[in-house]
Amino acid sequence: MNPTRTPVNLITGFLGTGKTSTILKLLEQKPVDEIWGVIVNEFGDIGIDGAVLGDRDGMDVREIAGGCLCCVTGPQLTTTVVRLIRERRPARLLIEASGLAHASNLVDDLRRAPLGDALDVQATLTLVDPRQFVVLNYRNHPIYGDQVACADVLVATKCDLADDGVMTRFRAQTADLFPPKTAVAQADHGAIDLSLLDLPARPAGRYRVRRDTPDSGFVTSGVTWPADVVFDADRLCAVFDRITGQVPGLVRAKAVMNLGRDYAWFNWVEGVWGAQTVAWRRESRFELIAPQDAPDTLTDALAACIIAA
Repeated sequence: MNPTRTPVNLITGFLGTGKTSTILKLLEQKPVDEIWGVIVNEFGDIGIDGAVLGDRDGMDVREIAGGCLCCVTGPQLTTTVVRLIRERRPARLLIEASGLAHASNLVDDLRRAPLGDALDVQATLTLVDPRQFVVLNYRNHPIYGDQVACADVLVATKCDLADDGVMTRFRAQTADLFPPKTAVAQADHGAIDLSLLDLPARPAGRYRVRRDTPDSGFVTSGVTWPADVVFDADRLCAVFDRITGQVPGLVRAKAVMNLGRDYAWFNWVEGVWGAQTVAWRRESRFELIAPQDAPDTLTDALAACIIAA
């Protein structure tokens, strides 16, 4: 955490997942000697959530109505944040985005100047209803998919309304997400552990992982790079074009990489690969499944795709 900047958490989630209720529960847990700021965004011109939250001891609620934050960012959001920090000097800022907001655009704006100079962007929490999450049509919705992909922490709400079968599928599907989440939590009638807010938004640096599966004869290995490392898209495409020849016996390769203006997801399976933009906004990741004796030729090839700072 940067002591000169105000820590901020984005709370997002599709319509009806209980974002306001969760924020209320978080505020009940905050240290009594701290002031927290809350910025509420609602799609309509008449704000309801801000009225529900209200101003309470140790908190200050500001409202931005009339559109999702990803559309009204700029002067209005900047003015609201700067004024709140100047007037109240909050120990933490929570931003509740509209259920129709593209979270990735908002994270970009919070990290860029001028807001990035005043804010320390911490874990983004995305609330999901497990009954919706396990339905493919929901996860294929552009906004829903954006919110899930952008999350550091995925929070399951309304679990009391989901049967055991739904929860089993939910846990299996979230465990298979790529890139993986920092945490997948479950809300208890809206309440979540306050410590989730302090989870890191990204790893501190580059690291390698290798997981051998002796019985199968294959190994899963991966590499990450910090979020400020930018890759050249054309060079990455060339790597994926040649990947079959570089790694004999390759089973699977996937990556999510920072291309500067956007992040892209690369997916190779059975000799065919494709790429598409994604909402991920943290470290770049590459992972593959290959024979245990396959040579490690891709690490250097990927490093050669980095654009010099």
